[in-house]
Amino acid sequence: MASKQKRKLEDLSVDEFLLSGFDSEGDGADDSEEEVPKKNNLNKTSKKKEPPNKSEKKKGKASEHKEQLSRLKNKDPEFYKFLQDNDQTLLNFEDSDSSEDEDEKKYHKLPSKLEEASSGDEDGDDDQKGSKNSKNDNTIKVTDKMVAEWKAALKQEPSQRLFREVTQAFKAAVATTKGEGAGQCRYKVADSSVFNALVLFCIKDIHPALQKMLTLKVNEDEKKLVLPSSSPKWQKIQIDIKMYVSGVVQLLSCLTESTVISAVLRHANQLIPYYLCLPKQCRHLIKQLLKQWSTGEETSRVLAFLALNKICRHKQDAYLNSILKRMYIAYVQNCKFTSPNVLPMINFMQRSLTEMYALDTQATYQHAFIYIRQLAIHLRNAMTMKKKETYQSVYNWQFIHCLYLWCRVLSTLYPSDVLQPLIYPLCQVILGTIKLVPTAKYYPLRMHCCRALTLLSSSTNTFVPVVPFLLEIFQQVDFNKKPSRMSKKPINFAVILKLGKVNLMEKAYKDGLIDQLYDIMLEYFYTQHNSIGFPEIALPTIIQLKAFLKECKVANYSKPVRQLLEKVQENSSYITSQRQKVAFGVADTAAVVEWEKQVHEEGTPLSRYYSQWKKLREKEIQLEISGKERMEDLNLPEIKRRKIQEKKEEDKKEFKDLFDSDSDSERDSGFKIKGKKSGGSDDDDGDDEELEDLSDMSDDEGLEDDSGAEDDEEEEEDEQASGAPQPLSSDALIKLAEGGEDVVEDLELSDDD
Repeated sequence: MASKQKRKLEDLSVDEFLLSGFDSEGDGADDSEEEVPKKNNLNKTSKKKEPPNKSEKKKGKASEHKEQLSRLKNKDPEFYKFLQDNDQTLLNFEDSDSSEDEDEKKYHKLPSKLEEASSGDEDGDDDQKGSKNSKNDNTIKVTDKMVAEWKAALKQEPSQRLFREVTQAFKAAVATTKGEGAGQCRYKVADSSVFNALVLFCIKDIHPALQKMLTLKVNEDEKKLVLPSSSPKWQKIQIDIKMYVSGVVQLLSCLTESTVISAVLRHANQLIPYYLCLPKQCRHLIKQLLKQWSTGEETSRVLAFLALNKICRHKQDAYLNSILKRMYIAYVQNCKFTSPNVLPMINFMQRSLTEMYALDTQATYQHAFIYIRQLAIHLRNAMTMKKKETYQSVYNWQFIHCLYLWCRVLSTLYPSDVLQPLIYPLCQVILGTIKLVPTAKYYPLRMHCCRALTLLSSSTNTFVPVVPFLLEIFQQVDFNKKPSRMSKKPINFAVILKLGKVNLMEKAYKDGLIDQLYDIMLEYFYTQHNSIGFPEIALPTIIQLKAFLKECKVANYSKPVRQLLEKVQENSSYITSQRQKVAFGVADTAAVVEWEKQVHEEGTPLSRYYSQWKKLREKEIQLEISGKERMEDLNLPEIKRRKIQEKKEEDKKEFKDLFDSDSDSERDSGFKIKGKKSGGSDDDDGDDEELEDLSDMSDDEGLEDDSGAEDDEEEEEDEQASGAPQPLSSDALIKLAEGGEDVVEDLELSDDD
């Protein structure tokens, strides 16, 4: 029986036993021992009892339980003994008839604590303030003396403990850049001079100290990078290094001064091996480097690119693809607008991105294939839908600069068997871009596409028909037509894609168009100057240029075209003469390549002329990039000819007897002097419309007739030599008074001239 009781009670926990009371024991006894009638009677009596109220349970719970345990001692001594051996806490408890006191004592412990906390809010605040003050009191304020001591100690014998102190101080200094407190740092940097000294000390001395602590040898060969993780001391100092390099990235993200950014970037470039051992910190650094590469100053861009290139060279598998993708996106974002100031930055991004693509041609092919295909999809949508929105998705700076980027990449990485298949689709995309809207409005865009094709053709030894798109302009534009508007500024074709209606009517449009055609055609023929088939390549151009010269009557336009034609014919004759001396056939490819190489080394008439022209052209481009103002861009003040007025007054006084009145001779006679309105004073500006007609007539008539142009040049030389219109002499005035016709013909510019 005892074993059964034991097994039954083992199934119950102590709390369940207390909550069930003695009734559960009665039930258990009744089930286990049916032979004892007393227990049955006791059980029956217990079942007959009605359940007491909650108040009665609370009042006599302890006393009733004690009485039940005492009865259990008499009725079942073995079970009672079992309880004594196994659970003394169940039998030994305080005798209290008031269960409410027990509940209050038991359940009022937590409220008592809450009441103390709520009642003592002010005290609690004081305690919190005290704890904060204690923390602030524990922080150490960094001084210049401390920085100097750290610097001296770190140079002599760098230790892990010293490096940890410097790292904590650097972390506190970096936290101040974002307006944050020192946080959990031991140190506090409050003075700007201390901040500068600490940052300068870390930038100069931390890297050599780390190399010395980790016993890392300086490797002069950059191809073999020694990682700090190879040092046996790396695990001990890894946490401190992680904290320091994270602080460098945070500092780089907060700086605005370009010189300071450049210094921190140089330091980050030194720490690249440490970043490569810490992937999370390396990703944060790459983010900041990309930001500086795309938006920073010139020096910062270069340093950021060098750091990115170093990371990709030593961890291609981990970082190259993601960096190439993000760099291309940043490049596209920066190419949205183009101006003379932005062009150098775009060219730098193109060249640096090309260097990154050169690291792995397989990855480059994947990126180039995807992005060239994307450009082709935009072009296809524009050709099929023929809407303004689709045209704008192609005719914009981002599209054009992307085309030029991939031309530069394929040209730089040539020869490459991996990238060779991309040349043809890229050429097709560029040619389709030219043919999309072949109107005069988009001639500047056509020029950009022709330059990109010329670059791709010359570098990859691929023949691309560029010249027909340029010769088409000679046929579509009427260069003999007189422009209806005069322009103050020349048109810079390098930073525009389209022209407005007003630009098409200006004289500067045709002037700039001739210059662009001359430059691009000269560059293209220079790329083919040593080709054995140059005479055949140049023949259509020679025929069309001769036809243009027969029709064009304007000297300013025919002169550069005639010069270009002469150079092309001269080079064609030279190649023909050299080609007659060879003994091999056209099918002998190796001999043809060798002959072209020899001709290139010896030089041709076109190559020698191009080298001289290129030097002059580069000087002009450098002047434009440097921001020097051109004469056309200046708002020159109007020249007031006071000396002439003074001389006229002297002449009037000298020949006062010849004039009955003091009125102006010009006003009386009604004669018009060049550049002056009839009937107006010397200081008067005159009629704007009449001046415009005079200027139009003087410029355009000189362009239509060669003899007229020479006369205008002679007149301009006379005016420049004299400096100003000369006053009338005494004999001339006498003839003028008598009505002489010679003086009138020399001075008057009528509409019939």
